[in-house]
Amino acid sequence: MVILKSTYEIEAIRKACQVVAECHRTIAPLIKPGITTNEIERIFEDIILKHGAKPYTKGYKGYPYATCASVNDVIAHGFPKDKPLEEGDIVTIDTVAELDGWLGDSAWSYAVGKISPTAEKLMRVTKECLDLGIAQAQPGNRLGDVTSAIQRHAESNGFGVVRDLLAHGIGRDLHEAPNYMHVGKPGKGLRIKEGMVFTIEPMLTEGTYLMSIDPDGWTARTLDGKLAAQYEHTIAITAEGPQILTEQ
Repeated sequence: MVILKSTYEIEAIRKACQVVAECHRTIAPLIKPGITTNEIERIFEDIILKHGAKPYTKGYKGYPYATCASVNDVIAHGFPKDKPLEEGDIVTIDTVAELDGWLGDSAWSYAVGKISPTAEKLMRVTKECLDLGIAQAQPGNRLGDVTSAIQRHAESNGFGVVRDLLAHGIGRDLHEAPNYMHVGKPGKGLRIKEGMVFTIEPMLTEGTYLMSIDPDGWTARTLDGKLAAQYEHTIAITAEGPQILTEQ
């Protein structure tokens, strides 16, 4: 069942989301060759705690870190490491903050130094997919309008859309209804209503959209070893349209 949020509840979620947004604003200029994802982990956790919030992902279903740090062929849920990032890498940092019992969630892909034209296009198109999906998240539309816009743009540019990892509703719990893939048909799926709060988080791949999970039980990577990128916002549906709660 989808839990519709009041204006007051949306504002409480926005406060948690803005903690996450500050994390991304802070880290963006610091991502350069030589930084480690463990350093990024510490910066994010420090910012979250500074605001009196909690790093929700740390301990969630046994996940051991405040961030997911996914490098190159890792789609999502990569563990932070002490290995320095290298020129040409792309890294996606994802985190969830809990503030006063409400959650905010956002992931962002970053270029490490100068990246290849393929990586640059993958990142650009993935961000465009996020923007196109948000534009379709209008009251009265259906989730298929959101997901089909993402799928069409990704596939027309030669990229795959991951099916096995889902976007989700969010509020007091991380994975509320609806849980959905970023592929679909226009006019199909759940009707979008005022008061819904959910993530849009397309994960695009350079090659196949199929994935595998590492022995750690978390790290999801492309089956063919090619690049992946992801951009994610938490949005609220209002009478005026979608509001980006994790706006940076």
